[in-house]
Amino acid sequence: MVIFSGSKIKKPASSPLEVAFQQNEQPVMDMVRNAIDRKNIMLAFQPVVHSRNPTRPAFYEGLIRLLNEDRDIIPAKDFIDVVETMELGRVIDCLALEMGLVSLAEEPSLRLAINMSARSIGYPRWMDTLTHGLALDGTIAERLILEITEGSAMLMPEVVGVFMSDLHQRGVSFALDDFGAGYTAFRFFRDFQFDIVKIDGQFIRNVHRDADNQVLTQALISIAQHFDMFTVAECVEKKEELAFLQEAGIDCIQGYLTGRPETVPIWMEKETSLEGYV
Repeated sequence: MVIFSGSKIKKPASSPLEVAFQQNEQPVMDMVRNAIDRKNIMLAFQPVVHSRNPTRPAFYEGLIRLLNEDRDIIPAKDFIDVVETMELGRVIDCLALEMGLVSLAEEPSLRLAINMSARSIGYPRWMDTLTHGLALDGTIAERLILEITEGSAMLMPEVVGVFMSDLHQRGVSFALDDFGAGYTAFRFFRDFQFDIVKIDGQFIRNVHRDADNQVLTQALISIAQHFDMFTVAECVEKKEELAFLQEAGIDCIQGYLTGRPETVPIWMEKETSLEGYV
């Protein structure tokens, strides 16, 4: 609504709730900008391992990490929801992709998943970063996995579908993150043609003794298998969870049980120390 006052047009004042929300967001945005400006940003690498042989990684996920002025790690949960819809979110996607592509170029045996938002598809810097990175080595495309969350993919399913089809032709794979979190429109599911689905951790926690989670997890695995998609269980922390998932037919698992994110990946340092864990 616009308020007219004589010949001037005035916008209505922000509500107290909106002002309070904006004020709470500002320190987070400042923190993120400072980390980016100071280049206090890195990737941590977490293994995604074969369920039947948990010592054998199928691929790694590159997880963005920002550092504050004291070089302490800022948990992603402290900023990602705030910047997701802003240009800062696009910049973070670009930096994560750039670092991931460099890692793929440096380590020929590496297969790596990098997170992105569907909002970055039309962001020129992100596309330029991808084009440049794929040109570094002819094998990078087939070793790159782009992870898109359910909620992000459903923002613009037609655009995501075309984007995936184009990059599939170049050899890039796609993973659907947080599968089952509640956003999927199954009429689009077949059209997306994800190669990998990562079952949301809310269904995996205590799955060995939660009958509801067991039914839901088995259903999600069945849907993925029907569409010939590779399955990954997220947030696996207990041996009992792993045992149930193995019996249920999951392909891979990811979680603290089999590997924490490391800023110094195993291929760079033979003996991994606890100092590299984040």
